[in-house]
Amino acid sequence: MDLDDLLAELDAGRTILGGSPLHTVMHRTSQEALRIAGELNGAYRSPERVRELLAELTGRPVHESVNLFPPFTADFGKNLTLGRDVFINSGCRFQDQGGIVVGDGCLIGHNAVLTTLNHDLDPARRADLHPARVVLGRNVWLGANVTVLPGVTIGDDAVVGAGSVVTRDVPARTVVVGTPARVVRSLDA
Repeated sequence: MDLDDLLAELDAGRTILGGSPLHTVMHRTSQEALRIAGELNGAYRSPERVRELLAELTGRPVHESVNLFPPFTADFGKNLTLGRDVFINSGCRFQDQGGIVVGDGCLIGHNAVLTTLNHDLDPARRADLHPARVVLGRNVWLGANVTVLPGVTIGDDAVVGAGSVVTRDVPARTVVVGTPARVVRSLDA
């Protein structure tokens, strides 16, 4: 079993059994992500160096228009896709095993948390991991301290107010706030 096998299972939304060979690959990949995060967060890095480290973390090119203010952590790195003109403010934490897609033009506020894994509810299977992708459409704005739960898609141009917990999909061109986040207005009204 290797990273490609694991990514295929994660992207298909299949459960990763605790203690399985795929679980071992996930932990090994996470250790690499922690190493890169340590370098990223350990001292001042120029914007260019930050993008180089993000490319190493994700295993894919990062466009020159992407900006990130450390500290930043991603549990895994290899299932994170960043569009163009993305800004990620300091203190953000991405749990990307299940897949995170950040669309072009997104603004992500301080201390945002994007999660893509749930543990099994059965105590005997609690180490099993259930992945579910998080997708941010184009021009999404997440305020400070927003938490996005596994499986959520946030539509194009949507705004998520500071401190909100997003538990279900957010329609495009809406503003949502609260815990759980709920629509409070349309941008078209």
